Amino acid sequence: MESVKSPDGTTIAFDRSGSGPALILVVGALNDRSSTKSLAAGLGSSFTVHEYDRRGRGDSDEKGPYSIEREVEDLNAVIEAAGGWALVFGHSSGGALALEAAARGVPIGGLAVYESPYTEGATIQFAEELAELNAAGQPGEAVERFLAFVGTPPEAVEHMAAGPYWPHMQSFANTLPYEILLCNNGSVPVDRLTNIQTPTLALAGGVSPDWAREGARTIADTIPGAEWQVLEGQGHGAADEVLIPVLTEFFDRRT
Repeated sequence: MESVKSPDGTTIAFDRSGSGPALILVVGALNDRSSTKSLAAGLGSSFTVHEYDRRGRGDSDEKGPYSIEREVEDLNAVIEAAGGWALVFGHSSGGALALEAAARGVPIGGLAVYESPYTEGATIQFAEELAELNAAGQPGEAVERFLAFVGTPPEAVEHMAAGPYWPHMQSFANTLPYEILLCNNGSVPVDRLTNIQTPTLALAGGVSPDWAREGARTIADTIPGAEWQVLEGQGHGAADEVLIPVLTEFFDRRT
């Protein structure tokens, strides 16, 4: 494990593996850097992969109140540790964060995002409700509310809550409002995305809900020169064997 300090003093932990141009993986909700090990291993033959714990999770701490700008600064700090320039792949809300970073001029040489969740119901009010549950000492309820929001069947949530992995899932509860805030009240932030000069690929799964493909197309239509692609047969968690060749081909053209 390595670490870097963000401008507000937050320690951001990351792992570095593989060889080649720097590539940063940005995870979504209920994930940390342990979640991307198989993806990193598959990309490591072509890239020096950096997997990091976003603030407030894993081995990264958090100083001060949350803001999207601070999360952008965290990603920029990892890019600086990677040499001051990097390719970036963001999954789900991690993709939304990567887009916000690119829109603010963070030095990203190529950006791929998978199903950034600009979807109905991802409101500031819902983020506040999740924050209130955490403040009231109810992290499990916050996780359950979030899982229900993303469409997890009640019986599946009940099964998760009874399983050994539940305490780990609850450890992410304080970060769930952040994921919702990154969703921009459920709409693609076209006003900011028009500022992006980074070559961008927006991806979605063929069996995912309509919002995923519509969002990917809107992202590509908004960012100058961007591309979009649907991965047939894939859902919100695309299989590594499908995703790796797509990412490798796109990023190879950026280096």
